[in-house]
Amino acid sequence: MATTNDLKNGTVLNIDGQLWSVVEFQHVKPGKGPAFVRTKLKGVTNGKVVSKTFNAGVKVETANVDRRDYQYLYNDGEGYVFMDVADYEQVTIDADIVDTAANFLLEGQQVIVAMHEGTPLYVEMPASVVMEITYTEPGLQGDRSSAGTKPATIETGYQIQVPLFLETGTKVKVDTRSGDYLGRVN
Repeated sequence: MATTNDLKNGTVLNIDGQLWSVVEFQHVKPGKGPAFVRTKLKGVTNGKVVSKTFNAGVKVETANVDRRDYQYLYNDGEGYVFMDVADYEQVTIDADIVDTAANFLLEGQQVIVAMHEGTPLYVEMPASVVMEITYTEPGLQGDRSSAGTKPATIETGYQIQVPLFLETGTKVKVDTRSGDYLGRVN
């Protein structure tokens, strides 16, 4: 148990038997009336986002979530296989739990896997990853970064938008949350 004053981004709450992760929170002290905490919660299992308001100082039940470093090994057709870097134990995680992280997973990639009572909840990628462009249309003389974008396929098969001057074989930095191009890597 914790109070609403202890809430932080990433805290996992157990509300009515469901797990909710705190996406954002705000302590509000109006001129009239008691203070309260306005939160935006994301369902850990279903990804649904809801807003919920708590009175300040109210006790909320937190879930014990174990976040550990894992290394992505391979996709076996049924799920994604990860290895705990501490004890080398392997775990297979379903594709619906891996979700959009699969767009940026390469063999050997370090990720954080959150577990609750032995059940994987979600896979957390680093904020950005370095990927190689495997295919894009060739750039033309005079193409500049401010001229626009074109589609490019990165080594996982995912398609992103890149500036016109980039070519196949270029390494780029990609934001794992949005899939946006962040820059070239030498």
